[in-house]
Amino acid sequence: MIRSLRGRLFIGLTAIIILTGAIGVMFVYQWAFGEAMELQDSVLIQLASVAQSGSFSGGQPLQGVEQDTDVWLIELGKTPRGPADDRQLFGLKDGLQIATRKGQPIRVLLQTRSDGSRFAVAQPTAVRDETARDMAFRTLLPIAALIPCLMLVTALVIAHSLRPMVRLAGDLDARRADDLTPLPLLGTPSELHPFINSINGLLARIRSLMDQQRRFVADAAHELRTPITALSLQAENLDSVDIPEAARDRLAALRQGMQRTKHLLEQLLALARQEAPLAEAGEMPLLALDGATKEVVADLLPHAFDRGIDLGFQLVEPVAVRAEPVMLTTMVRNLLDNALRVTPRSGNIDVGVYREGEMAVLQIEDTGPGIASSDLERIFEPFFRGSCPQGEGSGLGLSIVNRVVERLGGTIGLENIGGTDRSGLRVTVRLPLAVDPSKEVSRGM
Repeated sequence: MIRSLRGRLFIGLTAIIILTGAIGVMFVYQWAFGEAMELQDSVLIQLASVAQSGSFSGGQPLQGVEQDTDVWLIELGKTPRGPADDRQLFGLKDGLQIATRKGQPIRVLLQTRSDGSRFAVAQPTAVRDETARDMAFRTLLPIAALIPCLMLVTALVIAHSLRPMVRLAGDLDARRADDLTPLPLLGTPSELHPFINSINGLLARIRSLMDQQRRFVADAAHELRTPITALSLQAENLDSVDIPEAARDRLAALRQGMQRTKHLLEQLLALARQEAPLAEAGEMPLLALDGATKEVVADLLPHAFDRGIDLGFQLVEPVAVRAEPVMLTTMVRNLLDNALRVTPRSGNIDVGVYREGEMAVLQIEDTGPGIASSDLERIFEPFFRGSCPQGEGSGLGLSIVNRVVERLGGTIGLENIGGTDRSGLRVTVRLPLAVDPSKEVSRGM
């Protein structure tokens, strides 16, 4: 069963063209064959009119006529005489007749002169049929050549007619996941308007649902952050209170749990912010990616030092991108937080910021266990922490990073580092380079 609309149209129209062409060829062949026969009869009549005044002794070819036509003039005389075939011809009436001579059928035209003598102009029917078929086939050649031309034109017309639909599908495929702007009706065929209106209605409903979900997440995280902060302050106030050691251990566990909850709420708020509508990339400020990365590394150095992790730069080049400051900071911090969480004590985290063609590259390598190959396809899903979760993360960090990178028109790749003496994960973020960093770098970082 053919599921392609283009295939159905082409096969249907091709079948119509072939069927119509076959019927037309049959009628044209019959018509051309009959016309060729009539033309040959008229030739016999003209030759007979020329021979009215001449006389011939016995049957012989007519001089001046092509040999391939095999036309004969037969003098029959005033009375039946000669061979039996000539006597049989003499007994026929004047006019065009079908007879037999020398064992083969002929088309013969008999005429009587004014003096009473008779003659015949004859031609074998086999020669006539061959000539008529040849003329009919020559008549059919243009029609036969027209059929494949019509099929080619049909294919081109179908492809051109369906091009707006293909272009529409390509535009939808090329869109970002958060681009829910309506499809334009201008410049599209009117037959597609109901389809486009239906898609636009669906996009509007999806946008409304996403807005509701984003507001719910943001409102819930904001409302929960206040009581969690208050509980954290109360827990800190208990440090100065003389309580039993067992209660102090429980208090430490409580404070740790509240800290994780507070981190989760902050990640939810960050995710809600990244889901909010964003200005076009050309309208965003120009920022130094290397400067933003240096600031985040400086903030996390004390934490890395406490864990005995060597956090530093392997390569730093001035590169500029267009982005909101909070977006770059969130992206770099989440990547480094993940690396710090999985890197064991005495491990290394190497950061690189450099230019690669027309892209600004941020690369972070750690010496942690890496990510299971089966988890790489799902690692950017919200709340997915992998089959072997490490640390106390919420599973939102990489999802937020991926969202930021998509909105900035970049790409992110994860690659496990394997070797005999080490393991780890390499994260490579590529963002469109804004300008030559040696000429213009934002000083607002």
